[in-house]
Amino acid sequence: MSAEVICVGTELLLGDILNSNAQYLAQQLAGLGIPHYYQSVVGDNPGRLKQVIEIASRRSQILIFTGGLGPTPDDLTTEAIADFFGTPLQERPEIVADIARKHSLRGRPMADSNRKQALLPVGAAVLPNSFGTAPGIIWQPRPNLTILTFPGVPSEMKRMWQETAVPYLQSQGWGKEPIYSRMLRFWGISEALLAEKVAAFLDLTNPTVAPYAGQGEVKLRIAAKAESAAVAETLIAPVEKQLREIAGIDYYGADNDSLASVVGELLQAAGETLAVAESCTGGGLGQMLTAIPGSSNYFWGGIISYHNQAKISLLGVNPADLEEFGAVSDVVAQQMAVGVKNRLNTTWGLSITGIAGPGGGTEVKPVGLVYIGLAGPNLVTNFKIQLHPQQDRNAIRQISAGHALDQLRRQITTRNLSHR
Repeated sequence: MSAEVICVGTELLLGDILNSNAQYLAQQLAGLGIPHYYQSVVGDNPGRLKQVIEIASRRSQILIFTGGLGPTPDDLTTEAIADFFGTPLQERPEIVADIARKHSLRGRPMADSNRKQALLPVGAAVLPNSFGTAPGIIWQPRPNLTILTFPGVPSEMKRMWQETAVPYLQSQGWGKEPIYSRMLRFWGISEALLAEKVAAFLDLTNPTVAPYAGQGEVKLRIAAKAESAAVAETLIAPVEKQLREIAGIDYYGADNDSLASVVGELLQAAGETLAVAESCTGGGLGQMLTAIPGSSNYFWGGIISYHNQAKISLLGVNPADLEEFGAVSDVVAQQMAVGVKNRLNTTWGLSITGIAGPGGGTEVKPVGLVYIGLAGPNLVTNFKIQLHPQQDRNAIRQISAGHALDQLRRQITTRNLSHR
């Protein structure tokens, strides 16, 4: 018994939008323990959509569609599915009434085209959409084949999946042995080096351990198949403990942790505060910090000193040092960190100055060169980072901000360990 995800929409093929629905459904199927071997993306074309259905229905027993349920002429998913199985469409009065009610609540008249969304294959059950106007279907057009359809809007699809699809699948006996997982997060170590360190764990069968590279970080996913979360935890916990011990300070968190959230927890636990001074990241570091709820308890603010004059007037950077060493230098990074710490009167000052590209680099100072400054209790230091010069500008900026948070994390963590 396996599932297949079919995402419908020409905009996906053109790359106009990111196919986050496929990622979400893949994660959900893994969590339910439902095998999932294939994914397909097809444009808004009934002939090609039916070709995909023909192939998928021969090799998978659960077909999950997203997209193509809207009221416009290019929304063809339901019609194509019904036509493939030779089943007529039937207007459902209760759906028409629901769509009209939702439009009324929003103070809008219902367009005639919306009635199209009430046309479902005869015999199909409604997969209700509690927020949007496009319902889905749960349908068994033939033995050993179940079809579920969802709108392409991620928020609607996720809600419908959790509210109706998951309980339905479980009631049918699918997902009896779900997969539970724990994602360990690391920064400051390459995927290859981490994989070498934990090589003995990569051959485990239950739980399994697999490495993944992210933007600046590396992850290890520990996945266990078990009849309950409690049993899975007994399988995952000892492996997690050993992996964290092997990685040491390179391990920073798990699951939904981020460098910003972990740094925030460390600062709040110590009753300490932070201010940042940014040049090449243009506020990205502050954005990461303020994305965490409650960050005002420890993050007092930042200064975007993009121009040299701002570094001088707002942060007190020495003009002579700017002239001699340049804005992208260890000297300037340290002065920026000290300056923002003093200006905002915080425990820590953290700064970033670098060359994000694609232009502006030289042989001596290539694109991707970044200096991080850190000023704290009895400490003023800097860190030099050379990122790959061919990386995207936004990637360089984001990874630089991550490295800055990681250096602060390491300083506080190391200090805390030494005081035990």
